[in-house]
Amino acid sequence: MSVTRRQITAAALAAVPLALAGNPAQAAQRHRTLYIAGDSTAAQKYADAAPETGWGMALPFFLRKELAVANHAVNGRSSKSFVDEGRLDAILGLIWPGDLLLIQFAHNDEKSADPIRYTEPWTTYQDYLRLYIEGARSKGARPVLATPVERRKFDADGNAVPTHGDYPAAMRALAQEERVALLDVEALSLALWQELGVEETKVYFNWTDTEQDNTHFNPPGAIAVARLVARELLRTRVLAPRDVIRLHDEIPTSWITWPEATDASAV
Repeated sequence: MSVTRRQITAAALAAVPLALAGNPAQAAQRHRTLYIAGDSTAAQKYADAAPETGWGMALPFFLRKELAVANHAVNGRSSKSFVDEGRLDAILGLIWPGDLLLIQFAHNDEKSADPIRYTEPWTTYQDYLRLYIEGARSKGARPVLATPVERRKFDADGNAVPTHGDYPAAMRALAQEERVALLDVEALSLALWQELGVEETKVYFNWTDTEQDNTHFNPPGAIAVARLVARELLRTRVLAPRDVIRLHDEIPTSWITWPEATDASAV
């Protein structure tokens, strides 16, 4: 799909909570925003995709209302294609000092047959991630790296199997080199799938009567992964205890809703 920078900017503005779209005079009173740059595992889903749910849709349930979430994650994007399409530029045009930029990519970076999206873990993947880190810092915002959430894959003995190759290790190394907070979602989600087991994990992924999807989540899975993200934000002291809520509460799946898609959201 070919998209213009104007369309991307419109979509970016649509992802920002309306309360943050005020004039510059309101800047002093504005609350912090957590921006998400990522792929379909985190992205906002719409009515035509239900019950598929991105974890970014559930993250606000674990954050106090004064900390807004602007979910810019988009289906099918890699760290490279997200930049090449101008989506990082769109975020950097909106982000303010004190805001957070949470960066999670790898699922599509791994697609070696697709030059539009492919990156190599220890070279181009790290190079593109640096653009997010440097861009956020240039705006006075704080970059946060998140290793990619794991797919549902088990071996013959029922052991949860990692699927992301060297990408998580490359991100961990970059986080250390650049002194960036790291949310190790890959390791935590792999451990969670192991704990749940082969059958129970089906409840967390987008398994329906017509589809057996081991990559994307349904509401319980999105809520579970968002809880992992919130816990990591707290553990790494990116957020203070007062910023995080409901970590130990059951979140009703009825809280997840899928709005109708608009022209901007389809970009």
